[in-house]
Amino acid sequence: MSKGLPMEFSISATTRLPRGSEQDGKEYFFLTQSDFKQRIEKGEFVEYEEVYKGCYYGTLKSEVQRIWSKGRAIVFDVDVLGGMNIKKLYGDNALSVFIKPPSIEELRRRLTNRGTETAEKIEQRIARTETELSYADKFDVVIVNDELERAKAEAEEIVANFLKK
Repeated sequence: MSKGLPMEFSISATTRLPRGSEQDGKEYFFLTQSDFKQRIEKGEFVEYEEVYKGCYYGTLKSEVQRIWSKGRAIVFDVDVLGGMNIKKLYGDNALSVFIKPPSIEELRRRLTNRGTETAEKIEQRIARTETELSYADKFDVVIVNDELERAKAEAEEIVANFLKK
């Protein structure tokens, strides 16, 4: 919990393979495509999307219940469609925040420097980001992540004010 706020990140489920030292149940719940689709059929997701061809991401209802049972607010780290679906589901009980890169060029530089993805994957992410930027105005708040500490402070203030309501 940052700044003493009663919040916790939701761990998303995905069909992609772990990167680097990522661990199942910590950064993501890594599921097979078959398991993911079975869970969709059983209605186990709050939201899910096929973000890239054959690569699904989603939020399990069990994860939402796990965090709520602790009396904490949930922080979802989802793509724009997932964010819009969560906002639609929870309405004014949810705050939707769009984190925007300062530029496409800077995003490309950051992804390249991270060294966790191929050039092809980076270009797929860039293309997706260019599309996602057109949805920014559908969110409650847009924060430009040009300088990390400033963006974090802005996000913390916005969330703290929301949670006081």
